[in-house]
Amino acid sequence: MPNAEGPLAGKRGLVLEDEFLIALDLEELLQGAGAEILAVSRIEKALEALHDKGPWDFAILDRHLGNTTSAGVAAAFAEKNIPFLYLTGSRSASRPAAPAPDAPVIEKPYQPDKLVSAVVQLFGAR
Repeated sequence: MPNAEGPLAGKRGLVLEDEFLIALDLEELLQGAGAEILAVSRIEKALEALHDKGPWDFAILDRHLGNTTSAGVAAAFAEKNIPFLYLTGSRSASRPAAPAPDAPVIEKPYQPDKLVSAVVQLFGAR
């Protein structure tokens, strides 16, 4: 249940993360900060949720999902002008390419307070 007093109170977010425990941790962290969260592990589910379960205020996208990336989901969120950030366990590519080269990138393992702050900052970028 979202924390009504948190810095993300009243916000709805989508998390695309293929590692179950990380997704669970993100869901708990963001709900504790006040957001209503839907966590999904597959690109198809993220796109379905974007179109069928919105409106969304923000998204957190794992950049690397198995042998693919979340670039298609990022493009769909960018098209709808919904802010998002990337999570990555890869230190080799710090800046994302198109469709959102300026999207914030948070490296795993992330610090919970910095992740919440990065999400809050997304709303100033709108």
